[in-house]
Amino acid sequence: MFSPPYLSFVDYLVIGHLTQDLSPKGPRLGGTAAYAALTANALGLKVGIVTSWGEEISPGPLSDIPIVNYPSEQSTTFENIPTPEGRIQKIHSLAEKLDLFQIPEVWRNPSIVHIGPVAQEVEPGILRYFTNSFIGVTPQGWLRNWDEYGQVYPSEWPEASFVLENAAAAVLSNDDIDNDETRIEELASYCRVLVITEGIEGVRVYWHGDVRRFHPLPAELMDDTGAGDIFSAAFFVRLFNTRDPWEAARFATQLASHSVTRFGLDSIPTPQEIEECIIEVL
Repeated sequence: MFSPPYLSFVDYLVIGHLTQDLSPKGPRLGGTAAYAALTANALGLKVGIVTSWGEEISPGPLSDIPIVNYPSEQSTTFENIPTPEGRIQKIHSLAEKLDLFQIPEVWRNPSIVHIGPVAQEVEPGILRYFTNSFIGVTPQGWLRNWDEYGQVYPSEWPEASFVLENAAAAVLSNDDIDNDETRIEELASYCRVLVITEGIEGVRVYWHGDVRRFHPLPAELMDDTGAGDIFSAAFFVRLFNTRDPWEAARFATQLASHSVTRFGLDSIPTPQEIEECIIEVL
């Protein structure tokens, strides 16, 4: 278990599994918690992570971020397999479930809490305890299930109305809901601010009955792993600071555009990229 020498108040708390992602170049650290925490840290916030993982991989760039780890024999482990019909995703192992009791008292009142499940690991009822925090949700892990062979497929989400009605904003991919437009409209009706990410097409933002699209900057695609998580963290931080979803979406879309030009956790925004994107949206 990685345990910091002491814990103090954090501005941005991420709850979700750090993962082991199997790639052609070998296992690498991943998960929404990793990408979102590093992005919020790059944006100048004091960040903490509550997770469960097996520590098979060095925390690397996360070494300077406090991590409260609920020990697990194995990390949640994903493998993405390309096929002519599209990507097949498999899950090989699961770490432990996460609930309120694993969150230190000093971390229970952050400015922003980011609920980022990747494999049904976060208890949805946890949202009701963050009454004084901005709650951002990336519900990908509640929108997937897997069969006996570990193959992942889109699933129902019975807690959708509860989660979205208690969140300040939510971000999910159109792939998470199998491009179901009817379902998108239903989810938007529950949520104050809903963002649908659409890969190279950019994002759609639903707010106050209006829908606007934001397109990414031109970029050479090297690796889009984590781009949605980088977008989400940047969006939540900017929305918290400005209370303007349109501005937050412009900023986050542009910032995430840079991330696809680098691999893995190297895609985290640089100070120069953050400065350029902030200037452009003001």
